[in-house]
Amino acid sequence: MKTIRPIEWISDSGEALVPGHVRMIDQTKLPTELVYLETSDLDEIWDAIKVLKVRGAPAIGVAAAMGLAAVVQHAEVGTSPELLNCVKSTADHLATSRPTAVNLFWALDRMRSVADDNAHLDVAELKERLAAEASAIRDEDAAMCRAIGEHGASLLKDGDTVLTHCNAGALATAELGTALSPIYVATEQGKTISVFADETRPLLQGARLTAWELSECGIDVTLICDNMAAQVMKEGRIDTVMVGSDRIAANGDTANKIGTYGVALLARAHNIPFYVLAPSSTFDMKTATGDGIPIEQRGREEVACGFGRRTVPDAAKVYSPAFDVTPVNLITGFINENGIGATPADIM
Repeated sequence: MKTIRPIEWISDSGEALVPGHVRMIDQTKLPTELVYLETSDLDEIWDAIKVLKVRGAPAIGVAAAMGLAAVVQHAEVGTSPELLNCVKSTADHLATSRPTAVNLFWALDRMRSVADDNAHLDVAELKERLAAEASAIRDEDAAMCRAIGEHGASLLKDGDTVLTHCNAGALATAELGTALSPIYVATEQGKTISVFADETRPLLQGARLTAWELSECGIDVTLICDNMAAQVMKEGRIDTVMVGSDRIAANGDTANKIGTYGVALLARAHNIPFYVLAPSSTFDMKTATGDGIPIEQRGREEVACGFGRRTVPDAAKVYSPAFDVTPVNLITGFINENGIGATPADIM
């Protein structure tokens, strides 16, 4: 099966870890073009996160860590304290890119901590240590996705059909994905699994990204408009729902791409199990409930003039939250790298 790696650290020399830069798939170009962005520029990395060239909570975390490491490689400083200041200012700026995905802040905090803990190193050694940490974050995420897939695949039988919303596949992580990982692993195990993918308005992550990567990997995928999910469930075509998450509160309330809450309500109405899959870095045990999760508001043009065509009159207002929060009582179970649990506390 084909492996998609949306974010990688690239050595400038081809040998030593540093200096280097981050390479990521520009997901705004999919599915018509496969274009890579290669950069060590802070503004370009911030913009890539902000405008969704890289998206998906785990992938955002990896991109932030690698982006920070890439930026500091080229910092013209003479002392480690000066480099520490560069790390802090870079992390602070990257943290302003998107507010909801907790992995962004988790990864940046981890990079800050590594810098502080290794402040005794000289500048060259500290730069290398930061690059190594960013690469470790990527590799750990890939391993977590594999573990999530193995746990989730145990819930899938040969011939099952899964419905998913947005994109929580390889493109949203370091490798394999979260909600799609069980599908890939089950396929490796010899099971035949089919997928219904919601198109996911307004940016069509399901249509542009999920359908693209599943097709690329040889998985049977059927795209539906968001408002078709109820009918597809009513027809008995869906065995289980698997979605990712951008932040999971301590009680289990789950923030994910706008429309997920509606899918959860439909799944409950049709007695279909609804699972949330995410690495432990997405579980925000400091936030008690979903009421404490900040919801990103996107710009008017993403709805009013999606993909360059105006579909809303100028006089009409647009309300465009990027995420919604699914209450824990609608969630059958949570899956992370540690296993499957009815609540976050069971697997954290």
